[in-house]
Amino acid sequence: MTRAKAPGRSPAGSGGGSGRLRIIGGRYRGRRLPIPDQPGLRPTADRVRETLFNWLAPVLPGARCLDLFAGSGAIGFEAASRGAGEVVLIERNAAVARQLRTNLLTLAAPRVSVIQADALAWLAADATPFDLVFIDPPFADDLLAPACARLADGGWLAPGARVYLETAARAGFPPLPAGWELIRDSTAGQVRFGIALIQPAAGIASD
Repeated sequence: MTRAKAPGRSPAGSGGGSGRLRIIGGRYRGRRLPIPDQPGLRPTADRVRETLFNWLAPVLPGARCLDLFAGSGAIGFEAASRGAGEVVLIERNAAVARQLRTNLLTLAAPRVSVIQADALAWLAADATPFDLVFIDPPFADDLLAPACARLADGGWLAPGARVYLETAARAGFPPLPAGWELIRDSTAGQVRFGIALIQPAAGIASD
């Protein structure tokens, strides 16, 4: 994500302190990476990431992952650290994307790539299916529903794919596309997050 959930607020259980991102598990555990000086930019909370990756532990190793609103890279780098087969980070803000690339070089993570692009515009291109997709957009921009719709309609999801959703707890999740089942759901402070399982019968792309 390129902006905080709310101005001046660090989400519940900040991810490693102001201006730094701490990877909390896996190969790069304990590594701290700088976050660019952009107003309100914060990593997803440690406790949210820990819960998320506990949920994903059975399916993450070797998975092809897409982080649509990468921001600090907290989720994408965490996925790479914990054994994802490939991670693609999409970030619109040029300065944030540059820092992601710098942090990528610091980690020497060979299966991670950074693309500077608007996420919704990028999803309008030809698709290659992913096993896991992370959607954590700035809450105020109301991008969760359109991102889900483009994923569902564009052939971006492999059979049995899982999609991580994060939004403001007060707003809740939008109606999900047909064939998406919310299988995990939790809150942490002012954040609601969960995982949707995509059924193969829901028009999901296959090889």
